[in-house]
Amino acid sequence: MTGAPSPSPSPLCGGGWPLRQQGSGEGNPASGREAAFTLGPARSCTLVPLSAGLRPDPPASQGTLPRRGGRGAVAPSAHLAALAVAALRLELDTYPKPGLVSRVDSGSHADMDAATFAASASALEPHFAALARAGAAGLAMPALRRIGLEAETAMRAATGGVNTHRGAIFGLGLLAAAAGALGPGPLPAGALGAHVRERHAAGILGGPELLHAPGARARRRHRVGGAPAEAAAGFPTLYRVGLPALRRARALRPSDANAARVGCCLALVAALEDTNLLHRGGEGGYRFARDAAARFDRAGGVARDDWFARAAALHRAFVARRLSPGGAADLLAMTLFVDALETGA
Repeated sequence: MTGAPSPSPSPLCGGGWPLRQQGSGEGNPASGREAAFTLGPARSCTLVPLSAGLRPDPPASQGTLPRRGGRGAVAPSAHLAALAVAALRLELDTYPKPGLVSRVDSGSHADMDAATFAASASALEPHFAALARAGAAGLAMPALRRIGLEAETAMRAATGGVNTHRGAIFGLGLLAAAAGALGPGPLPAGALGAHVRERHAAGILGGPELLHAPGARARRRHRVGGAPAEAAAGFPTLYRVGLPALRRARALRPSDANAARVGCCLALVAALEDTNLLHRGGEGGYRFARDAAARFDRAGGVARDDWFARAAALHRAFVARRLSPGGAADLLAMTLFVDALETGA
């Protein structure tokens, strides 16, 4: 089976952390991945076009995360933090993913690019380590929330006030805390999500939120659970959709990790109640995004020889509508993190 080579690098908080109205990501809801995987209204942006025949070379590493184990003298919390940041970087490396920032272009966004996301990911590493240590110490949601707020402050300092990773701080942060609590060694399938559900569900759903935050408004208006419900339930979309899609696509294209991530991302777009899409595109944009991603998969997904061209066309269609499924992007990074730590089903 043949297909286009993958691109290489060129260059939430929702019911989790309480939010503060400051900086471009909160005062300007168009910026970044909002609380509960939300995004603000569209802003003017231009998709940087690629020449029809241009295909960046695949990364030498083939873009996979190391399996748990073999850490040597590295502290468990440092290892988990490095995995979390590596997952964020692989999400950024993934292309084409519809409407989202990558190292190829900025998708539907005018106020951020790959460099913004890379700076944010680097700034978050010590905070993911702190969350892993907090989990190992058995600390409850209020303590995790305080660390999450510190992580948001570091993110904004690194990005000049732009919200790039709030949803990932929430979701990946909870998973890092769960991994810290469960200790070293391979984990059984479903262990991380089960721990989050059993240990933190009440704290997640009972946590403070800004009633006027875009994600909260979208959840109320459209009656969807968003990121808080997904996390409190133990990330069912990650386990039922994300991991199976990643592993299926990996089996189809074992030498192309980018194709596996694209397939996973589009499966998540088709399945996730993504308040980013509802906030930016309303019901119409939400239905368009989910239906288009589902059609890509039903038509063969990344198994087809023309998968790259079809995914790139879908990316352009999302950009034309100013749609950006940031919730699916966050869940892609979380899926990669879980895949590296848990044994296969």
